Amino acid sequence: MVEITAWTNEFLQALNEHFADRVWFVGLQGSYSRGEATETSDIDIVVILDRISAADIQTYNAMLDTLPHRELICGFLSGREELFRWEPSDLFQFYYDTTPIKGSLDELLPLIDNAAVDRAIKIGACSIYHGCVHNMLHEKSEDILKGLYKAASITVQAIAFRQTGCYIRHQTDLLEVVSPDERAITETFLHIKNGGAVAFQEMSEMLFEWAKKWVCKT
Repeated sequence: MVEITAWTNEFLQALNEHFADRVWFVGLQGSYSRGEATETSDIDIVVILDRISAADIQTYNAMLDTLPHRELICGFLSGREELFRWEPSDLFQFYYDTTPIKGSLDELLPLIDNAAVDRAIKIGACSIYHGCVHNMLHEKSEDILKGLYKAASITVQAIAFRQTGCYIRHQTDLLEVVSPDERAITETFLHIKNGGAVAFQEMSEMLFEWAKKWVCKT
């Protein structure tokens, strides 16, 4: 597994050499951010520059090619202005799932009001509903179903936040606070995540009914 502290130090040094004082924020998302990384986990890195051009994207790409574990590196690169004009419902998850390494995202907080969280729930439910129906009819893919349950677990985080005012980063901790329907979705996601067997039809139907409820509720 990647020793993430040493890796991020090397990353920051390379970033400073290429972009110097243009770096507004650097953060870590995903399993390394949550302390749940495994040997195959991506290094989900966030970089916000003062501004960004197509040439900057190419420079950043070339920089990444010089770093160890290039095959694991993914994440988000943006200019500051674009981030502040982003759809607020997307900023909810972005803000709360990002561990700062350099700088702060706190200036985004005024944009992430209750309406933004409600919209995140609505968009998440609609997307899961559509994906679930499409998969049941056409693709019939266990991998797609796994991805839909992962998306549902993120939507459950938004639901829990809206109900409690607290963002719960670890899905296992969600089980203590959410309602029975959301608990069933989260338990199924954790079952799949931990390598459990997929009962395609049963799990698809449960996810469909759950998404339908939230499409109609929000």
